Amino acid sequence: MDTRIKDRDWMDKPYIHYLIIAVVCLFAFFINNQIIPADLMESRNLATAQEMVRTGNYLIPTMNGELRLEKPPLPTWIAAGVEHISPGNLIVQRYASGLMASLMVVFLYLIVLKLTRHRKTALFSGVVLATCFNIVLMGRTASWDIYCHSFMLVAIYFIVLALNKEGAQWKNFLLAGLLMGLSFLSKGPVSFYALLLPFIIAYSITFRPSLKKKVKPLIAMILLCVIISFWWNVYLLLSHPEMMMRVLHKESSSWINYNVRPWYYYWQFAAEAGIWALFLITSFTLLARWRHRGSIFNFSGQGKKDVFTFAFTWFAASLLLLSAIPEKKTRYLLPILVPGAILIGLYFYSCLGNLNTRLQKIVFRINATLIGVILLAIPVLLYIKFYRADEMTLGWFILSTVLSWGLCFYLLKSTYAKRIKVENVFWGIVLTMVMVEGVCLYPIGDMFINADRKSIRLLRENKQVQGLPFYYNQEEDLRMELVYEANQTLKPMDTTNDSLVSANAPFVFVSSEPAETVFAGKNLTIKYIGRFDNNWRKTGSKRYNPSLVRHVAIVRNNQSSTISEE
Repeated sequence: MDTRIKDRDWMDKPYIHYLIIAVVCLFAFFINNQIIPADLMESRNLATAQEMVRTGNYLIPTMNGELRLEKPPLPTWIAAGVEHISPGNLIVQRYASGLMASLMVVFLYLIVLKLTRHRKTALFSGVVLATCFNIVLMGRTASWDIYCHSFMLVAIYFIVLALNKEGAQWKNFLLAGLLMGLSFLSKGPVSFYALLLPFIIAYSITFRPSLKKKVKPLIAMILLCVIISFWWNVYLLLSHPEMMMRVLHKESSSWINYNVRPWYYYWQFAAEAGIWALFLITSFTLLARWRHRGSIFNFSGQGKKDVFTFAFTWFAASLLLLSAIPEKKTRYLLPILVPGAILIGLYFYSCLGNLNTRLQKIVFRINATLIGVILLAIPVLLYIKFYRADEMTLGWFILSTVLSWGLCFYLLKSTYAKRIKVENVFWGIVLTMVMVEGVCLYPIGDMFINADRKSIRLLRENKQVQGLPFYYNQEEDLRMELVYEANQTLKPMDTTNDSLVSANAPFVFVSSEPAETVFAGKNLTIKYIGRFDNNWRKTGSKRYNPSLVRHVAIVRNNQSSTISEE
């Protein structure tokens, strides 16, 4: 097999690959990204960024007036920069995450290309990563996880370059150290443990790289990484030693005390690959070709030291290391999808012209057929669940039906051809994801949106409340979604302390009950602003949260001057 980079087909031209990746990333991370409601974690992250801009305190993050030192500041700084450009725009904030996810996809493509020198395999792997469920979700929300893993994957690319070239490679090692430091500044050591360490284990076992003339630049990489990673922590230890020590204790203990799950919890990993789940599992069957792998995956002439061994070892090491930690969350599985995408890419590459046995064909056809069945069932489900209930227009239903059944026909035709058209099946699956994200996601998401939603965000434009402090009833839980939407610091108020209430008037009061009820019988003047429902989900749904419904009023002493009305 020719191991050189193939440019014979126009589809294998570099600019075509980058164009394909750009289009897939556009649909995966950017189009219709407003459909997913902002959850608690996203609200906490963005509220911190808003407060950073509002107070001008960029060095020490605060959230609702209190120090927030648990999270490193780099993503917050980026979000604050976006807030300057487009204030209060959730969609634009999510674009930043989409760009980081796209960065992951591009550099996985480059890593696989460097290791295999085969563009098609690199393209398969990159596109698979862009369309995995967990990656799509992280790229569509203002999550800090995507930052640390994206920076780390770029660092891994430069490490691969440094180890695969002769000489000291100072430039590549220093760039890797810089990016590793940025990863730490994004979310601490998470990506070092979940992404970098499994990579080092797999690369060392598989390729046994020589460190001749590379020891000094390697040490420089580590030193640069340490300096960038810890300068902020050192500053906090000097400026807020007691608070910082509490944070360090809390964060270190959370790994063993919070969200504790059994060791086998992460063996649901395939679900995070979404539509590629079956192909991820099927890729493990390539282990059966252990003695013959060299002819299939030996891109670089290294015999048994092939890319499949590397990717599988990376995947297994990541899964085992993550499973060893008591604290487990599904979003922590994001790093495992990087080697998982390589495995799926290699599987499709191995199927090109190599589906020679009856068993191989059956396994491939089962996987593809199940996706075809899903496509066939989508219009049926849309009809029963939405169209028949008048929650979907005829136009959207017809469009979804035509696209779903058209893709189903294309997929099954390619699958059951006398000679299976593997590439057609692959791109049919990719087009399925594009259809869901670009066509189906908006009308389906819109069906669940609360049409009566009246966000407290409207107060930002209300001149009556401008310049007044915001308080909430301290007997009630404060939802950070309200802090983010209002873009205000909400302080607790002891409503039973008359002197305290009087001393702080006039102020804006946010509570679950009308202020007239809370302050009944007190010598106050209350101007009711309105009832605000910040729920994205419809009333009566399981995710409808009554604590996001709040009454807002202006409270002032009777002797105070009248507040002007609009």
